[in-house]
Amino acid sequence: MAATAERGHRMREKRRILVVEDNVLVATLFAEILESVGWQVVGPVAHLATALDAAASEGFDAAVLDVNLGHQTVYPVVAVLDARRVPFVFVTSYGREALPPLFCGRPHLSKPFAPAELIGTVARLTAPAAEAEALAI
Repeated sequence: MAATAERGHRMREKRRILVVEDNVLVATLFAEILESVGWQVVGPVAHLATALDAAASEGFDAAVLDVNLGHQTVYPVVAVLDARRVPFVFVTSYGREALPPLFCGRPHLSKPFAPAELIGTVARLTAPAAEAEALAI
């Protein structure tokens, strides 16, 4: 019981998560899922230029990134996040094999996915290894 209470406390910490998604309904769903465990959503951001600005200037603990933003890809944002050592997960309707080889080893969720998959993935990205195991759903 104490472990459950501790997990709940950690899930409620105000982690800030950047959401980059150009579909308004999907972005809203991602935000609701992340906010349901007490995390603060930065965005959602729908356009590459705005996402680049947020990635370079905002403070956050992780990012959830749709690969395709209209006719552009999110990969320039990835370069900024990598330079700042901000972990992220790709979310896309395409499989991992559609990602460029450079990114195939990065965290990836294929749409559609269960809310618990997004929560667990972001928890692992934002927590040290020992905590991530306790937070994973």
